[in-house]
Amino acid sequence: MQAATIASHRFGYTETSLRAIQPDPRGWVLDQFRQPAAMDASGLIDSVAAMQLTREVLKGALQAKPDADGKKPGDDLGPATPSRLELRRTNLKGLQRRWQHIVATPTPVAERWVQFWANHFCVAATKGSMLALVWPHEYEAIRPNAFTDFKTLLRAAVLHPAMLLYLDNAQSIGPDSRGGQRRKKGLNENLARELLELHTLGVNAGYTQEDVTQTARLLTGWTVGPQTGGKVAFVPIIHEPGSKTILGKRYAEGPQALDQLLGDLSAHPACARFVAAKLVRHFVTDEPPAALVDAVALRFRESGGDMQAVARALFGHDLAWSPQHAPKFKRPEDLVLSAHRMLKMPVASMEQTVRTLQDMGQAVGRAPSPQGWPDRTEDWLSPDALLKRVQWADRFGSANSDAADARALSRLAWGEDLSDTTLKHIERAESSAQALALALASPEFQRR
Repeated sequence: MQAATIASHRFGYTETSLRAIQPDPRGWVLDQFRQPAAMDASGLIDSVAAMQLTREVLKGALQAKPDADGKKPGDDLGPATPSRLELRRTNLKGLQRRWQHIVATPTPVAERWVQFWANHFCVAATKGSMLALVWPHEYEAIRPNAFTDFKTLLRAAVLHPAMLLYLDNAQSIGPDSRGGQRRKKGLNENLARELLELHTLGVNAGYTQEDVTQTARLLTGWTVGPQTGGKVAFVPIIHEPGSKTILGKRYAEGPQALDQLLGDLSAHPACARFVAAKLVRHFVTDEPPAALVDAVALRFRESGGDMQAVARALFGHDLAWSPQHAPKFKRPEDLVLSAHRMLKMPVASMEQTVRTLQDMGQAVGRAPSPQGWPDRTEDWLSPDALLKRVQWADRFGSANSDAADARALSRLAWGEDLSDTTLKHIERAESSAQALALALASPEFQRR
């Protein structure tokens, strides 16, 4: 692959033409991190209002009467009540704003950086309390902090209502706290485990189950709900008393311990290497070159997790631009948005696109686990998935046959990296719809 092709298709979301990139592909990428284009979040619901709306929906569903089969409407959130319709509109509006930004942004590589961190600190609408909180987590916690430093981003992602509810810390109570003794409730270790395993150190960093338990105790007191006015707060009455020892370091009782722990985790050598390996795997290739991981991890440590510095270390390294790396397979959402971006065409039918992505294996906003969406080609390369991608390309080509001349567009978008085989198939197409479908189903477009 030529450097301009790598910049456009692997690091970004597919440009209509390589011409603006070709004079200086590396500069085109690095310049985007100096002033990333911000997404317009005006008019979108905030997390406090999102939780209130969710409570109204769940309350209405629980109050509904069972049908003849004994199934309550609440089992699937019930009929189209005003609050249920408002929830749907709210989620679609947040998703539409996100997609609109990805399709039109002048800094697509910086946007892919944002999306990497949104997936790294994954939350999902797979439980009732999360129904309206996925997009507020992205535009309140991730976007404002993705270009600052890792500790700042980590704190914002973890201490957001979405994360505290998704990983159950809002229900975690210190067993020996006054609240725990009175309510007979106890510790929940979900957030503690994922903080160590998924957010900072990685599974092989050498921490123990006792470290997880102690971290969970340290996290008690940090909660959100009606009792906190919908905002994250530290509630001393449910905080586990006494000091906690994590990875050999003692943390005193109280809210200040969390910032101390997050700082220590961010500065841990295992964190730098874990994050560096994930970044290289996502942006470069499934099998990260050790030298590139080392370089990114070193810059992470030296800069104190400065995101701008880490991005420059990654995208400024020769190994990131090697044409020898095996290409990656686009996730369904990336695939569809790349098509819209290449054609300079906004996503018109939101609900239909959501269903299309679900059919291709990616239910947007509903990642299957706290690990987020998988990032390796093998995870998206089943025969059924390939068939659904070809079917999508065929439908998209038929619906947008007049959007562009696929023959000319393919030459502009891939230049010398458009294979003779793909070019011949596109040129021999019987119609403009078929030509566009062939371009979208081609290996060049399906991979990055």
